[in-house]
Formats: sequence, structure tokens, C-alpha cells
Amino acid sequence: MKTTNILKHGALSALVLSVAVGCASTQQEEPAAAPAAKDTTCQAELAAAEAARKKAASIGGEWRDTGKIIKKAKAALKAGDASKCVKLANQARRQAELGYAQALAEQTKSANSYTVQRGDNLWNISGKDSIYGDPYQWPLIYKANRSQINDADLIFPGQDLSIDRAASSADVDAAIRHAKTRGAWAIGVVEESDKAYLAR
Repeated sequence: MKTTNILKHGALSALVLSVAVGCASTQQEEPAAAPAAKDTTCQAELAAAEAARKKAASIGGEWRDTGKIIKKAKAALKAGDASKCVKLANQARRQAELGYAQALAEQTKSANSYTVQRGDNLWNISGKDSIYGDPYQWPLIYKANRSQINDADLIFPGQDLSIDRAASSADVDAAIRHAKTRGAWAIGVVEESDKAYLAR
């Protein structure tokens, strides 16, 4: 019996010793550096997307869902899905850059042209602050667009009118003089005074 107890204790000691040695020799796994690097990449991409969104918004070019995509990217980062975060942040940044480019192109175009809206006429277009700020300068628009405007009293929605930004003071004076002496508006009839103005 004594021998059996000794063997049992010996076996038990050997088992405890082998477990202890096995635990001591098992390397502790350190947290991988990759997720932290991905989080940093995602945060950088989010910052770039947010900066691009603000830039687009500053000139009225922000698309309505860019902010939503950025929120989804932040949620993905919070959930630990850094690759989804990076993908969404890049999508939002590209979208914001496109919005900025489109708004910039539209502003450049609008400086030198105007698209006729329903209810417009040369008088009210010329009076807009973004055009001349003076309705009496409408003959400048008429003259610049004589190839597409037959009757100054009749323009159509959707027409893209050129805006003369380089008119001399003599041209402006002549336009105002014509506007003040032209006579009544009559749709469908080209005024003789309009023909004379265009011939100058």
C-alpha cells in the first residue's frame, strides 16, 4: 500500500511538474500590431474624408450622403472592422472630391453663362446680382446671344446664355440707352430698334 501511495504521489508530482513546465514554456502571445496599424490608417482616411467633405461644403458641392458614409466608417472603426472603415472613408473622400470639382466647374460656368429658368426674361436675368445687377443692361445679353435669340422678348427655359463680362463702358452705356428708348415689349415681333442695336 505504501508503494502504491508513493507511486500515486510520484505520478501526480510528475503530472503537476509537466503542466508547470509546459505552461512556463508556452510563449505568451502579444497583441498583434496589425490591428493598431489598421486603426491608424482608418483614422487617417477618416480625417482625409472629413477634410474633403468640408472643402466641398464650403462651395456648396457636398453630396447628401457623404456625411452618412463617414458615419458608417466611424461605426465600422468602433466595431473593430478597420478594413471596412478604410473602404468607406475612401469612398466618402472620393465622393467629396467629385462634389467639389463639380461645384467648382458649375461656379466657373455660371460666371460666364446663365441657364434660362421658367418665367425668366432678359430684363430680370440682367437684374440679378450674379449677372449685372442692373436690368437695363439686358441688351448686352441679347447681343452676346444673337445667334440663339431671335426676338429679345422671347427666350426659352433651358437656353444657355453667354454673359458678356468684358463689355466696355461704351457698350454698357449703349445697352442702357437702348433699353430705355426701345419701346414696349411685344412677343413674336422683332423690334426695328433691336435690329439697329445689333447692327452697331
